[in-house]
Amino acid sequence: MTELISVIVTTYRREDALEAVLRSLGRQTDGNFEVIVADDGSGPATAALSHFWQGKIGRRVAHVWQEDRGFRAAEIRNRAVLEARGTYCIFLDGDCLVRPNFVAAHRGIAELGWFVTGNRVLLSREETERVLRERDEPERWSLLRWLAARLSGRVNRLSAVLQVPLGPLRKLRPRAWQGARSCNLAIWRSDLLRVDGFDADYAGWGKEDSDLIVRLLHAGARRKDGNFAVGVIHLWHPEADREKLNENEGRLADAIQANRVRARRGLSGLAQAPG
Repeated sequence: MTELISVIVTTYRREDALEAVLRSLGRQTDGNFEVIVADDGSGPATAALSHFWQGKIGRRVAHVWQEDRGFRAAEIRNRAVLEARGTYCIFLDGDCLVRPNFVAAHRGIAELGWFVTGNRVLLSREETERVLRERDEPERWSLLRWLAARLSGRVNRLSAVLQVPLGPLRKLRPRAWQGARSCNLAIWRSDLLRVDGFDADYAGWGKEDSDLIVRLLHAGARRKDGNFAVGVIHLWHPEADREKLNENEGRLADAIQANRVRARRGLSGLAQAPG
């Protein structure tokens, strides 16, 4: 696959983490990609940081913003998809660092008709604070340093930083939606258009990514496992407000039962809206 890849980075008022993520994207061995910063209502500092890294990364870095009206990750991701120019979209959270071969590894396992779910290693709160304070670069750590961090309890696992060629084993769970997260998720743009993207009816934290996966499966796309290939390094953050979780779980149950394919409020609504 040689097409342009769009890396869509969702963020909200966390410039220190976003800078580390953009720095890690600036070191990719595969240069045929763009970055879309999907900003869910941050202040001017996030826009300024995005523009600064445009020159540092050396490729397109676009900043897409929407008004701060609470957690609306589904809608801002849709806005970013509309801005994106690539045929393949990798969704990444603004506190997930990537190693130098991240884009190349995603490109290597991309396959038409399949979306790819990746995994992550979580840094502890103390290690995250140290990494950001000292501008450390865990995306460049050696395996020995990762092992030391695991033994000391500063990270929760090693699987996300190991490279194992799983081949056909990546297709063992083609219809499973459970456990897939949009902090590391790759989808063909054509498949996103077929299901009309994320459903912006999901407001507040939770289940908007599961809803998308369910509808992709209903549309005929299949899941491919990116473990041991495209893992990311997830910085610690406080737990999100889960006030809307029960409501969003109800929406997800309805999407599953109704065999829904298209979002109730997706890409097409934004594309037709003035401005």
